[in-house]
Amino acid sequence: MLWLQLEETLLAQKFAFVEMRSVEEASNAMALDGIIFEGAPVKVRRPSDYNPSLAATLGPSQPNPNLNLAAVGLSPSSAGGLEGPDRIFVGGLPYYFTEAQVRELLESFGPLQGFDLVKDRETGNSKGYAFCVYQDTAVTDIACAALNGIKMGDKTLTVRRANQGASQPKPEQESVLLHAQQQIALQQKLMLQPVPTKVVCLTQVVSVDELKDDDEYEEILEDMRMEGGKFGTLVNVVIPRPKPGGEASPGVGKVFLEYSDVEGATKARAGMNGRKFGGNQVVAVFFMENKFYQCEYDA
Repeated sequence: MLWLQLEETLLAQKFAFVEMRSVEEASNAMALDGIIFEGAPVKVRRPSDYNPSLAATLGPSQPNPNLNLAAVGLSPSSAGGLEGPDRIFVGGLPYYFTEAQVRELLESFGPLQGFDLVKDRETGNSKGYAFCVYQDTAVTDIACAALNGIKMGDKTLTVRRANQGASQPKPEQESVLLHAQQQIALQQKLMLQPVPTKVVCLTQVVSVDELKDDDEYEEILEDMRMEGGKFGTLVNVVIPRPKPGGEASPGVGKVFLEYSDVEGATKARAGMNGRKFGGNQVVAVFFMENKFYQCEYDA
């Protein structure tokens, strides 16, 4: 019987010790080294007192070459080169960032040796964090210092060495850091351009008191239908109202205009943003369709 040590490194060190039923099973378990489990690479090692010579007399010391990890839903790491002390953890990524966008951001500091944007195994959507290693490991601390704490949409990036051993850039690296930060500032503007949807959200349009009165509410609703209909085919107009008891209600103070296509919504956003309505200057932004359909108006 042999002991195996499994080490999973993501945000902190986690260890487990597993005793197998046979030498053959223990050796086969070594094939799990490097697999991705719950978005993190798993390291599998023999215990420190492992004696290869003694183990060889008891059974095979290497995994069976015919093992099929895919049959049990496991897969080897696709993030080649993502090992060692210079591996970087990048957390707090907006979920809508594509793999290409994240790579472009990281490559502000130089070419990558390895990169892995962690995704949900069932949906294929980003989980909001990634790992990377640079070809030139000298830029590791520069990248961490420049990226950590910057705002990306409604998120704040957490960027550091995955093994927690981060250090500050050396004085001679300051010019590289400054240049990279300038590039990042430009990329932020490009990445965070609003993505058009079929729903436009208006704020600074109505007050809570106006929404409480039934007659005023109906007038506002009709005005919004008329104004919104000038830009395209309106499917729906939603104006959340306060609850009778006075308790908070999601989206009160906002007006949502749903159009039949993105073109109409785009014209409405451009046409209504900055306009005066009831003495107030309107702010018009695109609103996520899935949040709108789920009535998550405070998103």
